[in-house]
Amino acid sequence: MSAKPNHSSEKKPLASKLQQNGSSTSKKPKLSVPSSTTQVKPTTVKAEVKADDDDDLPISHRIKKATMSERKPSSANPKATKVVSSSFKKANMKNAKQMKNSKFIKSTKVTPGSTDGQRKWTTLVHNGVIFPPPYQPHGIKILYKGKPVDLTPEQEEVATMFAVMKDTDYMQKPKFLDNFWNDWRRILGRNHVIQKLDDCDFSPIYDWHQQEKEKKKQMSTEEKKAVKEQKLQQEEKYMWAIVDGVKEKVGNFRVEPPGLFRGRGEHPKMGKLKRRIRPRDITINIGKDAPVPECPIAGESWKEIKHDNTVTWLAFWNDPINPKEFKYVFLAASSSLKGQSDKEKYEKARMLKDYIHNIRAAYTRDFNSKDIVKQQIAVATYLIDKLALRAGNEKDGEEEADTVGCCTLKVSNVECIPPNMIKFDFLGKDSIRYENTVEVELPVFKAIGKFQAGKGENDLLFDELDTSKLNAHLKELMPGLTAKVFRTYNASITLDQQVSCRQLYEETEDGDVAEKVVVYQKANKQVAIICNHQRTVSKTHDSQMLRLTERIETAKQELKELKVDLERAKKGKSPLKGADGKQKRNLSPEAIAKKIASANQKIEKYEMDMTTKEDLKTVALGTSKINYLDPRITVAWCKRHEVPIEKIFNKSLLAKFAWAMDVEPQFRF
Repeated sequence: MSAKPNHSSEKKPLASKLQQNGSSTSKKPKLSVPSSTTQVKPTTVKAEVKADDDDDLPISHRIKKATMSERKPSSANPKATKVVSSSFKKANMKNAKQMKNSKFIKSTKVTPGSTDGQRKWTTLVHNGVIFPPPYQPHGIKILYKGKPVDLTPEQEEVATMFAVMKDTDYMQKPKFLDNFWNDWRRILGRNHVIQKLDDCDFSPIYDWHQQEKEKKKQMSTEEKKAVKEQKLQQEEKYMWAIVDGVKEKVGNFRVEPPGLFRGRGEHPKMGKLKRRIRPRDITINIGKDAPVPECPIAGESWKEIKHDNTVTWLAFWNDPINPKEFKYVFLAASSSLKGQSDKEKYEKARMLKDYIHNIRAAYTRDFNSKDIVKQQIAVATYLIDKLALRAGNEKDGEEEADTVGCCTLKVSNVECIPPNMIKFDFLGKDSIRYENTVEVELPVFKAIGKFQAGKGENDLLFDELDTSKLNAHLKELMPGLTAKVFRTYNASITLDQQVSCRQLYEETEDGDVAEKVVVYQKANKQVAIICNHQRTVSKTHDSQMLRLTERIETAKQELKELKVDLERAKKGKSPLKGADGKQKRNLSPEAIAKKIASANQKIEKYEMDMTTKEDLKTVALGTSKINYLDPRITVAWCKRHEVPIEKIFNKSLLAKFAWAMDVEPQFRF
């Protein structure tokens, strides 16, 4: 039975109670996620994630619901629509142009079938996928116990994959080395002269690879342009599909080349060989009357041809590392089908506003339930709501990384600290560490202590609960409700409340665009903290900070000289020579005063850039923008504050969210 919609004022997520950057919060949050308690561990955090759990799922795997009409409450400042309209028109014009897509297909565990049976298209025409070129042997020999060794092309290809990773951290990881050796040894054969990886020297191949890289760098602009044009010409026909007579961009038409699997964090399969995908591995989905895409590899054929108009994927195959997962080819994020799917996702999250009060009241009542299943569901729902935790999926034994979500938390992942603090420490999605100490409701604290009692460290905290039970319960509370809907709701409403804060608005009303963008980034950061979107510190961070420091020092020296020049100009004297020893030209006091003002602005900008870079160095802002933040919040904010949308959304996001560009400035999530 669904929880009845409620229109009370209790629509705020945990994040809205964060007290930061001018938000006026008089009451201490009961359960907060301040940045000071979210520990970033660079050793376990990988590069910024570009897509989330089911962002690549077919539309048929998302619960479809008619789009709700957009609410338009009054806004404190609905100005500037005309002022920034040119920026938004340019954005929409850019959307019509070719956008940069993710280079390769992403994987998902969802099987390639429809769940709702609804027709997604009537006619579908496309040209299949493009394969990486066949391997070209280079003939460079590795050394085994100091002596050159002949390798077959297949053996050499895998050896080259390993050699080019010489400078990476993976070479220090035993699991990576063991997995590589086990796979390569099978290709070498039992009687091969190479019997131990430690006795191999891959330096000759590494040196050859470095020379080849240098040759590419030395290519002239014309040569690079010719190579690029040739590549584009080869790929052109794969870049488009015709859906119901409309030409749509294909998002990921390239089959990933073979290589060594890296994974994120300490993935147990790192170092294993990702075999070459052949046409016989690939299932094509196309319209019944459409010509079957020509197989680009002579003498081979597709695994299967389907004509399923209840799904939106164009092709799929089994992941070579995790065969239970599937790699899909979809239309681009800018396509009409994907745009409609995104809009439905955010409308569903907005719908949660009308249910959230009753949902929270229901799980609060069950904190003290004598039914252990009900009690565990209540506490798990509370954690998903308040901490934006993922539900968590079961692993396939030792085949997957040791990551957990809410339902799969172990006793050792949770520490109770009296009187009502809980410390969480576990590896979440993509092996990114989640470490956070929060204050919880006292009944939740007691319940978690009860769930831990009498269990070992590796036992499940929620031993009476799994994701299927939890999801079934959530759908009873609201049609289509999932843990991800909670994440989307909490992320979006937090951003909406942060950027709409009256105090922040007054602080930036007269500021320039750069200052307003910083305000947006701070709000975006709070969302990233809630969702645990982290990244490693960029390798260039220190050099960038040093460069900014040098610029500030140079600007301050320039300012110092200008102040001296101003005093001399007021007395009718010529300026002193500059730091370069050259005589500066005479300027009026008014002109020098303008230069001083400009120098001060330059220093302020550099200092603001330094502060922002340092503040955001371990936070990944992009993931929440792509997957969890309703783009209409950002577009409306940009219109209200006269900020060009290009300052917030890159080219890919402008194309992905073209459907949101016409939103009114007064829009609120």
